[in-house]
Amino acid sequence: MEIEYNGASWFIVGLIGLLIWVYYFFPILKIKELFLPSTARKGFRVYLRSIACLIGIVGWSYVSYSLTLPRIPLGKSESRIEVNDIFMVMDCSRSMLADDFRPNRFEVAKKKIIEFVEMRPKDRIGIITFAEKIFTVLPLTTDIELVKRVVPDINMGILGNGTNIGDALGLAVARLTLSPTKNKIVILLTDGVSNVGNLTPLQAAEEAKAQNIRIYTIGIGTDQNARIPSYRPGQFQNIPGGSIDIETLTEISNMTGAKFYYAKDDSSLAEVLADINNLERTEIRKSGIVLYKELYYKYLMIGFILLLISEISRRALIRDPV
Repeated sequence: MEIEYNGASWFIVGLIGLLIWVYYFFPILKIKELFLPSTARKGFRVYLRSIACLIGIVGWSYVSYSLTLPRIPLGKSESRIEVNDIFMVMDCSRSMLADDFRPNRFEVAKKKIIEFVEMRPKDRIGIITFAEKIFTVLPLTTDIELVKRVVPDINMGILGNGTNIGDALGLAVARLTLSPTKNKIVILLTDGVSNVGNLTPLQAAEEAKAQNIRIYTIGIGTDQNARIPSYRPGQFQNIPGGSIDIETLTEISNMTGAKFYYAKDDSSLAEVLADINNLERTEIRKSGIVLYKELYYKYLMIGFILLLISEISRRALIRDPV
């Protein structure tokens, strides 16, 4: 495999060390106090000194190369984790501001999503919001803390007017189709009837069934009249009770092998969580850290040994002054 260098710029430190070492080996700038005839400087010691210098230069070359931290990548370690892939599809139409839940349906739904995420730390969670338009708040992620930070910031009013259940489910199904897991789940939270969009809810359910994706549907709201804030500050208007399309939501869940729930209070979502907890978990591969074979210590050891031989030769055999 190709060698990588984790500290290539450190090579220059080794070169500086080589230059300093050569300066002390050959003290060029040192003022000579005794001049010998040229014939006296020739002999076996001159050749030994040259060989010792060459050994030292090679030693410093090895040391310099080791400072670049050469290494060979061996591949990535992989761990296997058991997960479900779950998309929360949340209604953000204006009727979700109804005050039959405290403070309203919208805030309770966000709270329940966070509680759900806290119970599923190993699963991959994604969030899609919808009114007239559709928006992916988060793709599938195992970063539970990120989900918990994002959910409170979900707002309504930017996706237009209307309830586009079909396209929202279709987007969730399309994203889950790419998932490698066996258990693929959609949890739909809505308080209304689909009235806009290109896909009908049942068409989206047909595709989910073909992809073996379960759609749990939750109808939010009481069967009595509830109030939503009026466009006039401080005023409210009534919305008709029992406006949830129970028949369609039930058919969606039955078609995909899941279940419909009617959430008339805060505790209803707990039934959904209990059912999902009983689902069979599957495994996906999760890439880990890259493993390397480190080479620097080998070159560093060779360089140190060569420098040691050079210094011993210079001081002991050649009898150079310290």
